[in-house]
Amino acid sequence: MDSNKFKAVLGILRLSIGLVFLWAFFDKLLGWGFATTPEQAWLSGGSPTTGFLQFGVHGPFAEFFNSLAGSATVDWLFMLGLLFVGVSLTLGIFMKLGGWSGILMLLLMYLAVGLPPEHHPFIDDHFVYIFVILAVVWGNTQKYFGLGNQWARTSLVQKYKIFQ
Repeated sequence: MDSNKFKAVLGILRLSIGLVFLWAFFDKLLGWGFATTPEQAWLSGGSPTTGFLQFGVHGPFAEFFNSLAGSATVDWLFMLGLLFVGVSLTLGIFMKLGGWSGILMLLLMYLAVGLPPEHHPFIDDHFVYIFVILAVVWGNTQKYFGLGNQWARTSLVQKYKIFQ
């Protein structure tokens, strides 16, 4: 495959996974009616995590995840995580922190849905998304269709490489 075509695919892949996180954030915040109804939106007083943590978790870690349901701290961490990961991957800034944060969130969701997953002995969409994020972070995709080149020249990133 032509190098420029591959770079374009990686850039589009980064944008895509970033937009998945951003969409989840705004749907839970505003209740756009896809996964969250307007009445259940966070801005309407709903909890972005309680329904899933009460009724959507299965497997050996279900009791632990059930115990987190209704926690305002968990709601805030989840929503800030969705926003941070979504913005960082979509714009190509804070890619290392955003990528690893996204991987942590996806790993926790993977463990929450139950082992083994419903449709495969060990793979589900969370597992696949982990590898997508690894590919876009390790592939330096912030340079393709993103602000990564400009971001890398800032004094903050020059001083603290973790902020790349």
